[in-house]
Amino acid sequence: MNKNENKMKYIIGMIIAMLLWGIAWTSGKAAVEHSNAQVASFWRYFIAFVGMIPVVLYMKKSLKTDFLGYIYIVLGGLLSALFSYLFFAGLSHGDAGYGGTMFTSLVPIITYFLSMIIFSTKVSLKQLISLGIGIFGAIILLRIPMEGLDFLNLNSIYFLMCALVWALVTIITQKVSNKVDPMFYTLVLFGVTAFTNMLFALPYHPFEIALYDSIFWLNIVFIGLLSGTFAMTIFFVSASKIGAHNTAVFMFVVPIGAIVSSYYAYSEKIALSTIIGCLLSLIAVILSSKNHRLKKVKLKIT
Repeated sequence: MNKNENKMKYIIGMIIAMLLWGIAWTSGKAAVEHSNAQVASFWRYFIAFVGMIPVVLYMKKSLKTDFLGYIYIVLGGLLSALFSYLFFAGLSHGDAGYGGTMFTSLVPIITYFLSMIIFSTKVSLKQLISLGIGIFGAIILLRIPMEGLDFLNLNSIYFLMCALVWALVTIITQKVSNKVDPMFYTLVLFGVTAFTNMLFALPYHPFEIALYDSIFWLNIVFIGLLSGTFAMTIFFVSASKIGAHNTAVFMFVVPIGAIVSSYYAYSEKIALSTIIGCLLSLIAVILSSKNHRLKKVKLKIT
């Protein structure tokens, strides 16, 4: 197998992971309709945590970090638990396709803004242009020109909060990336998230298996194992082969999985503004990724 064929294998793997993450939005909606946000949040991450253990052991990943690393992981896990609740609560009120599209489009923009504030990141003119395109895409996506601030409702506000919380998780992940192996980080993050969610799920008797039907269990196992453990493993392996700076563009495969699966499962219609907003955000991410690559090459030359 030549180099190009080998790289194509990892590109296909990345696309599969992104599609599974997209379908998770529709599957999550089905799961929460047959339980509640607290129980679904717990089981999703508990299953993912258990599934990740043999993967980390098989791949012989380093299980070490320092004290500060664990502080970051616990903080990330607590935020991830909040994200999980918002994810399922949003799906109990809103459309899966719109939620997956909004989340994917807004996270890079919010993350960049927070990085500028927290890390005092300097912004070039090209980056400002890409950021401006992304912001315009977000405005279209939220339908502000047509509906004003009507996006601040139960159908959208949870997804908006999901994006904000996950942007914080992303920043924490970047902060701890040089202190811990990403697979071990994910394992502990899943564990902290599952334990935190369990505390809030206990009043709803999550361990009484018979309380929840087969639709719930089929979907929660899919989210936990396939879009959780399996997709995360593919993501990390593929990202290491095609370059971390290229992975952001693949995130825009997620809305495809969310939109197509929600259309067939719930007959959800996708507005033109959603498609336009997503495309503008994709353009912004591509431009930002190119800027990042150019900067890395320049550093190597000098």
